Amino acid sequence: MKERPILFSATMVRAILDCRKTVTRRVSGLQVINAEPDRYQFLGMVSGPGTSHTAFHDKDTGAQVLVRNPYGQPGDRLWVRETFWKDESGFKPTLLLGAKARVHLEYDADLKDHDRDELRSTQYRCKPSIHMPRWASRITLEVTGVRVERLQDISDAQAEAEGIHRLSIGSGYQDRFSAEPLAWADVVESDAGREDPCRAFRDLWESINGAGSWNANPWVWVVDFKRITMR
Repeated sequence: MKERPILFSATMVRAILDCRKTVTRRVSGLQVINAEPDRYQFLGMVSGPGTSHTAFHDKDTGAQVLVRNPYGQPGDRLWVRETFWKDESGFKPTLLLGAKARVHLEYDADLKDHDRDELRSTQYRCKPSIHMPRWASRITLEVTGVRVERLQDISDAQAEAEGIHRLSIGSGYQDRFSAEPLAWADVVESDAGREDPCRAFRDLWESINGAGSWNANPWVWVVDFKRITMR
């Protein structure tokens, strides 16, 4: 069993904590393939002792291309790196944020704007997720599956498992899906949200990866996981 770090935005951390997110799609390590994604055909996963690769067929040259899997194999663990705030005063405040003042870390995904304003007035400093050390991570995930597919091949069930929001309005209305949480009134009065989970996931993907990233239809790692620890 190996452990690896993985970055998640505050929005996706909340989705994991809410048990809405059990899968993530990533393009890491597939940049060469995604320069011309239509050129390659996926052949399958190739596993070896302690490592695995994915095999592609290059339609232009006839060659086989192996790409290392950076997310491990079932049973391996991923520890979540997220944006956090660290007390750099050398002492523990006794009033800040009530009982939470007894700890020296705050996780940005848990905070509201007024909490961040209060932290800025102290010697807490915001640290980007890439700088989170292992000991500060509160979420550990166990990999339950890894595969490769084109982004737009996602199913409705997988789109929901990516952490989008679902709002069941009631009898006579169709459920709505969105990248961000919706209020009941927003859906009924302004027809907000999407009726198709995959369209809502497209919105989420582009909010993270930029406009046009969905239409590029890249090859992605699909990493299924379950949360095993949280503190």
